[in-house]
Amino acid sequence: MRFLLVVLCWLLPGIEAAVWAQVSPPNAEIELGRASFPLNEYYTISFHLRGAPLERYSAFPDFEGFKKSGKSSTTTTRIVNGQTTVELTITQRYAAFAEGEFKLPPFTMKVNGLVLESGGATLTVGPQQTVPAPVPGAAPPQGLGLLDQLFGKPKPQDYVEPQDQAFLAIATDKERVFVGEGLHVALYFYLRPEDQAVLDFYNFAAQLPAIIRQLRQRTVWEESFDELEIIPETVTVGGKPFLRYRLWEAELYPLNSQPLAFPAVELQMLKYKVAKKPAAGLDNRLEGYKTYRSAPRTVPVLALPPHPLRDQVPVGNYELKEFLDRTTFRTGRTFAYTFGLEGEGNLAAVNLAAPAPPTGLELYGPEVQQTLTRENGRVGGRKSFRFRLVARQAGPVRLDTLFQLIVFNPTTVHYDTLRSRLRPVVGGPERSAVTIRRDPADPFYREALADADATPQPRNAYGVVRRYANLFLGVLMAFALLGWWRARR
Repeated sequence: MRFLLVVLCWLLPGIEAAVWAQVSPPNAEIELGRASFPLNEYYTISFHLRGAPLERYSAFPDFEGFKKSGKSSTTTTRIVNGQTTVELTITQRYAAFAEGEFKLPPFTMKVNGLVLESGGATLTVGPQQTVPAPVPGAAPPQGLGLLDQLFGKPKPQDYVEPQDQAFLAIATDKERVFVGEGLHVALYFYLRPEDQAVLDFYNFAAQLPAIIRQLRQRTVWEESFDELEIIPETVTVGGKPFLRYRLWEAELYPLNSQPLAFPAVELQMLKYKVAKKPAAGLDNRLEGYKTYRSAPRTVPVLALPPHPLRDQVPVGNYELKEFLDRTTFRTGRTFAYTFGLEGEGNLAAVNLAAPAPPTGLELYGPEVQQTLTRENGRVGGRKSFRFRLVARQAGPVRLDTLFQLIVFNPTTVHYDTLRSRLRPVVGGPERSAVTIRRDPADPFYREALADADATPQPRNAYGVVRRYANLFLGVLMAFALLGWWRARR
């Protein structure tokens, strides 16, 4: 018995330590680096994890004035009284862009599901410091440990900003336009192929809406092109090859003679500085920003030449496309005629009202159909007006006197009249217009009208019937409940 007690006393401390090690929960904390440091040193943010292996963790924060420049990991193992503890430290290095005072806002991180919070800090970046040359025979500088001698101490890079030939431009396909004439406008970003390594788009989806709002005009009808993926195309500018990115484009149709003024717009891009002496294993690029500004552009708008209907005529390069739905025509039978326009212009402004038909001809419609195509910087399509006609008299139908449209052609600077050239010939006897008349000899209507009740009926008759039906069902339910209650007694 005494031997058993001695063994238990000897084992209890180890059992207690093992149990404590098993139930001790994992913990983690965030550690911020020095708040004041020179430009040629890194700022660091670290987290320490104890009591559990690392499974996952969220990203380190990004903040203004600094760029992430690599991470390091350190594992520290301690054995105290036979108990082993392991601490893992993950450190994120940050390189400052310039000297000054910067704000690290409060942030949170998640490590193995643990939420770590930091209140942030105010960071002061001082001027770059030079490292004095060591005195021959002197002891190595303090802070150079075995790990630094083994792996090499991180050395901040010296970066330079390379020159680029990129530019932002607003381009139009015409120097001046007439009122109602189409003007293709596009916003392009040009860069040399060798500049792709140091330039990249930055938050473009957020910048584009503000840029488009500045370029929109209030005195135009706008046909926007479908937003497609921004793909570079190779062009030549000044005899040099460039990559051109089409950022936005639209076709504008001026509604009056007010000039179209496009202001200068700005686009912010990512531009990388490159290391003076690239080194293997280090980040040899430093992320920065550069803003490109386009030149403003104004396009004069000319009034149309004098004409009695110049405020109403459509403007564009159109051709007449007309056809009939049949080749033989008979009196009293309907046939369809389509008056269509094809070409480039603002088809939304093209209208053709139904003309007044002559005696012996009935005309119905039109049915309007429009197809618009936006491709390769051009907007065009087809707009058709379909009429249905019924001839009551035999003979030719003069469609040219009925269907005609005056348009202004900005290419020839002339007014043109698009007139029908078809003349269908209708055969058959003359037919009068069909009218629906009441036949007083019809026995059905004679007897029905004689027996009809002319007393006005309430409009809510169905509602009244529903209300009485619900009341009747309620009474039946009450009697059923009363009978069930008496049967139970």
